[in-house]
Amino acid sequence: MSNSVPVPHRDTEEPDFPAAADRSQWRYRPRRAFWRSRLVRAITVVTLLALCALVILALVREQTGTRGFLVGLGLAVLPVPLLMSAFRWLDRVEPGPWKNMLFAFAWGAFAAALVAILANSFAVHWIATATADPDSADNLGATVIAPVVEESAKAAAILLLFLFRRRDFGGLVDGVVVAGFTATGFAFTENILYLGNAFGEDQEFGSGIGMVTAGTFFVRVVMSPFAHPLFTVLTGIGFGFAALAPPGKRLRRVLLPLAGLLLAMSLHAAWNGSATFGGPLAFYLVYGALMVPAFGLLTWLAVWSRQRELRTISGELPAYAAAGWLAPTEPLALSSMRARQMARAFAARTYGPPAARAVGEYESFATTLAFLRDRARRGTAGPDFPAREQELLHHLWQRRAVASPALTYAARATGRAWAPPQYLDYDGYNPYRS
Repeated sequence: MSNSVPVPHRDTEEPDFPAAADRSQWRYRPRRAFWRSRLVRAITVVTLLALCALVILALVREQTGTRGFLVGLGLAVLPVPLLMSAFRWLDRVEPGPWKNMLFAFAWGAFAAALVAILANSFAVHWIATATADPDSADNLGATVIAPVVEESAKAAAILLLFLFRRRDFGGLVDGVVVAGFTATGFAFTENILYLGNAFGEDQEFGSGIGMVTAGTFFVRVVMSPFAHPLFTVLTGIGFGFAALAPPGKRLRRVLLPLAGLLLAMSLHAAWNGSATFGGPLAFYLVYGALMVPAFGLLTWLAVWSRQRELRTISGELPAYAAAGWLAPTEPLALSSMRARQMARAFAARTYGPPAARAVGEYESFATTLAFLRDRARRGTAGPDFPAREQELLHHLWQRRAVASPALTYAARATGRAWAPPQYLDYDGYNPYRS
């Protein structure tokens, strides 16, 4: 199927790139810097998020006290590196720009948390005033209001990146990763509040960090660190499917994210309702019967999506190898994370860190080229596909002298391609010869 999209043939040793843009207008760069975006937009976004951070952290400190805030902050930060590393590992095939991930985390931690705490407080206060039943208002707020408000606030970050960073949002993995970073940030701020309040309760009994703090830490950080990410990942999957929809399917692009958002709200409501109405037994029942299977299913889906990305590379890049742009073994190496890492290590041992960096950039550009061609085959690449293709081929050509032999070696060393006998040179390299 990939042959339906033509590939420019390399007929000479020094090909021309008439469609490649000037360096100042390159879309694809080896290292994506924060300052690539327009300065005014970046300053506006950073300022708004900084203001949200000041307000939400001040509100949390007011509720927990200074000591409770510091204790909650110290404990809440513990699962953050684990969660971020897990989602970043999932995104290793075609890593999204760090600025997008940091925006998602900051939005969840500050903007979404601020919207949630203000909207939840207002709604609960209004219900309590209208019904004269504060207990029922609290239960209704936790079970109905909080899931709707919190999941909508977190989904806003995914929507913004989907709309304004569309080329970085190509499918399921991107939706899962963006949702995971957003929810990790939200859970971080929420954990500060809960752990800080728990520490305050322990202080009232003169026990410092006592049973209440330890119990809260166990439930929120040890048992369910993936709770908020699990809810919001459902929304991210909806956006991921929408990103894969053909251009003419506009209704599908609207309905799929909404379906994911409704599922996220429902799972969130079931989780909160089990703790609010059912007591410990219902909480553990929902945890074992609903949360654990859902987590396992979504983990399988995320890993399957990552493997699908590798299959896309192995399916799309051979067309460029047939046209002379890549060595025949390169698609085999580029579709294996182990071979890619081995190629970088081989280049580092042979020529030093600059060569390893060049190989890493080559792998990144080749991966982007494969996904661009896949989108072109599905009709979602846009009218500037030839110019973008030529630009990526230009980047590959600049690095092929170092990257191509390293990837050929990695493909053979990992058994993905036939390896010649040890006493023969191949492509100018023989790692067995001193």
